[in-house]
Amino acid sequence: MRFSVNIPNFGDFADHKAVTKVAVAAEQAGWDGLFVWDHLLHRNHGGRPFADPWMLLTAAALATSRIRLGTLVTPVARRRPQQLARQVATLDSMSGGRVIFGAGLGGPVEDEYGSFGDSTDPKVLAERLDEGLDLLQRYWSGRPVNHEGRHYHARDVTLLPATVQRPRPPVWIAGFWPNRPPMRRAARWDGAVPLFLDARHGRIPPVDQVRDLVAYVRDQREERTDAPFEVVLGGATPGEDAARTVDLIGPLAEAGATWWDERQIQTGETLDRLTPVLRRVEQGPPKL
Repeated sequence: MRFSVNIPNFGDFADHKAVTKVAVAAEQAGWDGLFVWDHLLHRNHGGRPFADPWMLLTAAALATSRIRLGTLVTPVARRRPQQLARQVATLDSMSGGRVIFGAGLGGPVEDEYGSFGDSTDPKVLAERLDEGLDLLQRYWSGRPVNHEGRHYHARDVTLLPATVQRPRPPVWIAGFWPNRPPMRRAARWDGAVPLFLDARHGRIPPVDQVRDLVAYVRDQREERTDAPFEVVLGGATPGEDAARTVDLIGPLAEAGATWWDERQIQTGETLDRLTPVLRRVEQGPPKL
């Protein structure tokens, strides 16, 4: 199992210097990755500054040399695929091929789509997500792209340079379990980042639900069993209590989780505060 740190792109972490401190501390303490939220507007966290996640990750990339970097998650449906493709490829180049691309519908939908006059129809957003993901991997290839789709169009365009990672950076897909469609989507790519309806952000997911999810995704990937696939779970662990942390995470690893993403409780006061997050990062990742 590998271990990452997860921070929002608002509050203290709207400052690239705070994100850089976390990235450097994470690399020094032995964590394997740093993931940043991708929000424009979240009324549950109103009154806070928000920063562009790709700018924050650029600062982290320039200050580190080993840890993987990415978003958890980018709402592809509210971005132009060609611009997003350039942001990801540029960060992949600057970091020496360390990008992991996390994607999903994003939300809250009324905040991040409806507030700007965009569609809030889940079917439309899912169509744009799937079509956008297909375009992204084609843009990352560095080869000519022609596309006439329901939502996007491209006429003989070649975006260079291609991503450092070939054929492309890993793509992880998020979604709520037990909803099946997001996990079917994830099975077509490189990883699943499930959230759980009864274990919200920062809460440890139930082991039985993780087993069910892993079995479902494996069934969906029957024809691609040789390709690596990540199951990314997350929550808040007591870093000062190593034995308790192992008790919490060990069964999840046995159930099939391959990454643990250390998070703050979403409804807690420390979610977007540098000092408590940095304290947990410096304690280091769990040791299973």
